[in-house]
Amino acid sequence: MTDLKLKIYHHLPPWGRNLAASYRGRQLNSWRYGPETERLIDEARERENWNSSQWKSRSEERLARMLHQAATRVPFYRAGWEERRRRGDRSSWEDLNNWPLLDKESVRENPLAFVSDDCHTRDLYRERTSGTTGKAIDLWWSRDAVRRWFALYELRNRLWHNVSRHQPWAILGGQPVIPATVTKPPFWVWNSAMNQLYLSSHHVSPRNLSAFADAIESYGVTHMIAYSSSAAALAREAADQGRTLHNIKVVITNAEPLFPWQRETIRQGFGCETRETYGMAEIVTAASECEHGRLHLWPEVGVTEALKDDGACPVEPGQAGRLVCTGLLNDAMPLIRYVVGDRGRLSAQDDHCACGRRLPAISAIEGRTNDMLLAKDGRRVYWLNPVFYGLPVREAQIIQESTDLIRVLYVPAPEFKSENEKTIKERLQMRMGDIPVSVEAVASIPRAPNGKFKAVVCNFDH
Repeated sequence: MTDLKLKIYHHLPPWGRNLAASYRGRQLNSWRYGPETERLIDEARERENWNSSQWKSRSEERLARMLHQAATRVPFYRAGWEERRRRGDRSSWEDLNNWPLLDKESVRENPLAFVSDDCHTRDLYRERTSGTTGKAIDLWWSRDAVRRWFALYELRNRLWHNVSRHQPWAILGGQPVIPATVTKPPFWVWNSAMNQLYLSSHHVSPRNLSAFADAIESYGVTHMIAYSSSAAALAREAADQGRTLHNIKVVITNAEPLFPWQRETIRQGFGCETRETYGMAEIVTAASECEHGRLHLWPEVGVTEALKDDGACPVEPGQAGRLVCTGLLNDAMPLIRYVVGDRGRLSAQDDHCACGRRLPAISAIEGRTNDMLLAKDGRRVYWLNPVFYGLPVREAQIIQESTDLIRVLYVPAPEFKSENEKTIKERLQMRMGDIPVSVEAVASIPRAPNGKFKAVVCNFDH
């Protein structure tokens, strides 16, 4: 949504925002679900009983097709292989090990170079991700990839836990569905097309707890999808005020690791279990937690490698390594040996789980952790990556020094203009309320010893 559209949307009355959300929901439904959805779900459920040989055969067949597509029809890869041939390199592109590792910056700089020649972006679903650098990556999915992804999502994030998209559900997210200046409910919008109650995580605070709880109960919400930190913050307020939200059967977390203390806090505040998920907008890997607490990979989504930090060699079995993933779903924009920026430990395919599903598993996910910010009125604010969407910024970091000061460090692209600083301030204040924002251009964002930096940092306890 453009800044102008967002301002217009924020000026709508609550019923108008509900109408706008429902209209968007109808658009998303038409992309995500179709007459083939139930068949795709049934087929995925059947595959969960496959042995390692069956999975190996399927993955090899789809990988061969994806590698050929990338090498012959995707400009970025085709140019790379042509250059290798000119240098006398006769390595086969049919072997995944012969492909170089792909970093996010290459995709960020020229995303269209990764779109297949036989696809037009006007016919594709556009998605965006910011990762840990604060700068967006544009992505395009084919309709087939969208529907296959959401069939898997429905089965392994919902049906595994006896809930479905046909029931009322909530998302506690960071989209600015409600202006930051709003101090009275509703702090949400109702998307009737998707049976979705979108709760603004920016408005979670002790004084707003009753309003959130009333909305969850009145809409009959059966499950919630949320950032781990957002869900724990709301659950903590519920527990502190002695109000358990009994309607919710399960909380499904995404985008962040789920820590044990958060799981216990959610259990106390919501009276239900929490299930962790792992995935990304690039749809090159995904995993979800079963009822026995194991995080199962979705082999249909991609080939997931765990490599040593100092090269492209795999780690020893049972050891953690950096995750490098090759997508198998989205042939419109293939990402081959994509370094996702996280580390993890893979389990053996035949290491059976008590849930009975014969899916591989992943553990010890590292990364995806950002701090949350605290507004003056006690609200905890998450998901600030959209502050930089569409701006000529190479990377950025938001640092909160106190409830009276936020600093923004950014590395400008050549086309950056002074009015872009004003946009950054306005977008932050749209989410945080009236708080001074200091914006500073820097040559680079300071890195931690592991080479990463947090996009959001809070320098005081809250």
